[in-house]
Amino acid sequence: MPRYLIVRLFHVGQDMNGVGRRSREIVEDMDIVWEHSHVVVDDSGAVKTFCVYEAPHEAAIQEHAKRLGGHEVEVLAELAGDITPADFPPVQV
Repeated sequence: MPRYLIVRLFHVGQDMNGVGRRSREIVEDMDIVWEHSHVVVDDSGAVKTFCVYEAPHEAAIQEHAKRLGGHEVEVLAELAGDITPADFPPVQV
């Protein structure tokens, strides 16, 4: 199943624990998997999340975002793959 990166901008002052719980509840009703998220807070207090989801198609991710509400989607992109430093071992001389 395809995997997607979604970058969201939340409004200052939102209860992010409540947002996370709501997101999980929505996922349980849909054919998608929330893998993980990274949360960033900038100097102004704005909250941005970088989330990875598995879904059958982009429309499912868009529906999840619509049902979640309270944020702006800045990026929605299908992931081509994952890499880590372990994928690039030092060259032996």
